Amino acid sequence: MTSPTIALTGTTGRLGGRIARRLAAAGVSFRQLVRNPIRAPRLRGSDAVQASYGDGDAVRAALFGIPTVLMVSASETPDRVAQHRMFVDASAAAGVRHLVYISFYGADPQATFTLARDHAATEQHIRESGMAFTFLRDNFYADFMPDLVGDDGVIRGPAGGGRVAVVAQDDIADAAAAVLLDPAPHADATYSLTGPESLTLTEIAAIIGQARGTLVTYHAESVPEAYSSRAGYGAPEWQLDAWVSTYTAIAAGEVAQVTGDVQRLTGHPPVPLAQVLARS
Repeated sequence: MTSPTIALTGTTGRLGGRIARRLAAAGVSFRQLVRNPIRAPRLRGSDAVQASYGDGDAVRAALFGIPTVLMVSASETPDRVAQHRMFVDASAAAGVRHLVYISFYGADPQATFTLARDHAATEQHIRESGMAFTFLRDNFYADFMPDLVGDDGVIRGPAGGGRVAVVAQDDIADAAAAVLLDPAPHADATYSLTGPESLTLTEIAAIIGQARGTLVTYHAESVPEAYSSRAGYGAPEWQLDAWVSTYTAIAAGEVAQVTGDVQRLTGHPPVPLAQVLARS
């Protein structure tokens, strides 16, 4: 294998794995940074190195001599931003020239969706690192919309009549691969990746129901109802805030706008939700 010029994190996950497979299909050499190399996908032209976000020395060693890195955000934890900062600092110290970061649509310190604030903090640290960057701000995943449906066939949450421009993970992977294979034109650029339509949760429920051949509906909770209905899971407060603010961000109109960035990066239109569900 020739020396890798690209490194990826998150390849044991659904999105990172998709991106890795696209790079392998393109015939480029790349390195996978994973917590457990045994779980890394075995792909032509790639190797797997053990390096977690919180281990700066391992990250620095793994990335030495690699100019372009994809950073998939870490798992949701209270210290995720601290982990991200450590990874960014280690990347810069290793001599990485261009960091491509999987961020979130509308990342902002004041975003309604609490986890979007984490992404805003990470973006700012990357801007200050001296590396070139590309931010891929993904809307909520179309692939995960069925996970919102309860066992009774109802989506519950305080989204009101708000809309969301859900995006397919395959489209995100295509966009990320396009940037990684030719990063220079995308230096210091921010893209907001969405699907082709902005949907209410009532419309999303109907599309899921049609795909399943069953009745799926949406029930608009109040915010207090949403916290109460989720209290039994025993999740910490920050996690409850994230769950509920998924819906309140939709209600606030912060994830509604459709963009042309998927088409701009990939050369093809984004896939609508019904087609995503038909593929799964």
